[in-house]
Amino acid sequence: MNNHPITTDDFILNRRDFLSRTGMGFGAMGLGMLFGAQNPAEAAMADASVSPMAPRMPHFAPRAKRMIHIFLNGGMSHVDTFDPKPELKKLDGQELPMDSLRTERPTGAGMASPYEFRQHGESGIPVSEIFPHLSECVDDMCVIRSMHADVPNHEPSLMLMNTGEARLIRPSLGSWVTYGLGTENQNLPGFISMCPRGYPIQESQNWQSGFLPGIYQGTYVDTQHTDIERLIESIRNDHTSLGRQRSQLDLLQQLNDKHQASRSEDGALEARIQSYELAYRMQMDATDAFDVMREPESVRTMYGPGVQARQMLIARRLLERGVRFVQVWHGEGQPWDNHDDLEVNHRRLAKECDQGIAALLKDLKQRGMLEDTLVLCTGEFGRTPTVELPTPGLNAGKINGRDHNHYGFSCWLAGGGVKPGHIHGATDEFGFRAVEGRMHVHDLHATILHLLGFDHEHFTYRYAGRDFRLTDVHGNVFHEIIA
Repeated sequence: MNNHPITTDDFILNRRDFLSRTGMGFGAMGLGMLFGAQNPAEAAMADASVSPMAPRMPHFAPRAKRMIHIFLNGGMSHVDTFDPKPELKKLDGQELPMDSLRTERPTGAGMASPYEFRQHGESGIPVSEIFPHLSECVDDMCVIRSMHADVPNHEPSLMLMNTGEARLIRPSLGSWVTYGLGTENQNLPGFISMCPRGYPIQESQNWQSGFLPGIYQGTYVDTQHTDIERLIESIRNDHTSLGRQRSQLDLLQQLNDKHQASRSEDGALEARIQSYELAYRMQMDATDAFDVMREPESVRTMYGPGVQARQMLIARRLLERGVRFVQVWHGEGQPWDNHDDLEVNHRRLAKECDQGIAALLKDLKQRGMLEDTLVLCTGEFGRTPTVELPTPGLNAGKINGRDHNHYGFSCWLAGGGVKPGHIHGATDEFGFRAVEGRMHVHDLHATILHLLGFDHEHFTYRYAGRDFRLTDVHGNVFHEIIA
């Protein structure tokens, strides 16, 4: 028996509805039963009674349940941080005896690192002097020295590292993770991207959801602000009570449902509907999560002063409250893109984030969270072992910086099942090209998904008649870095 009151809307069919409800509809039902949902996330999305952000299980038991991605924007120099090259010191100022590799701009002789490296911890991993605090954590870190990307340009390399695709719009890593796992706190976004002083290059494409439903896009927070109303715009409504807001939102939901009835495949509309609900719920939890003054003074002292320290502490507080993926940007305004004055600028940049990153690792470990939290720290590429020649508009005629280098660079991971106190791979004797244990960005993504419980080849989303995945048609899991 149908108790639905008949309205004129029931008799109005657009062309798509007409075809769906006639002969072609039977074919659509058959195809739907034949293909079915591709993974648990798609099954949940198909069930209207299940929240698209509800917690879900991955393909197999995960080593990590949540993730922090620290992005050192601009291209940190690996030969000045985590990949010491004694040969550069021997041949400082001399032409390097190696095959020429394409760089974005002309480079000259070899340039020795201006910093000293020392071995630390029981593992003896060497770290540059510019990271005195982080060097205390090397026994929990897995340093990858053999990363490589595709091109020496910021825009495509940022997109590759964040989305697995250098040119076309694709979902970001954080969007894939929240699509697959959901989140454990429905009153906060599942994916938050913190970047002080405005957007980085490529702006919100770095945390976009692409063709995934809009609910999985990262929520941007400008962490230069400390006032909650400026951190998250319109978080409070001083004119309407929560109960009144709920009534208004329920009415708006009814109107949106009616509007959506004939637009079921409109992802933008669905994202807008979900955003209203999330904005209402965030009034409860967001103020608490972003207020670091609620931490004991001893904890705030451990993280240190400044925006970067506050970002790292907020990241831990968000993970504690069930947020699945947090991205923390460093280097906006004055990024790690040091074409000149590298000695001064890399030291300054490291000082801004060193204590906060080290405190984050120590804090997570003390709270028993590091074992199931994956921490990744990377930029989009490395820098050349050769000095960059004078380039108008970049180095003001100075010859004391390095150009972009995608042939070989370093990143590091910690926690979440990675092998601690371990170095993987190597670049050549000068640090120009990855030569041992070469790991492409696609391989890094495949390994991250594996640690989170996903088979990257079967973790897909059907769009435009094709099953897409984060790693496209590439990528191998590097089991040698897994504990």
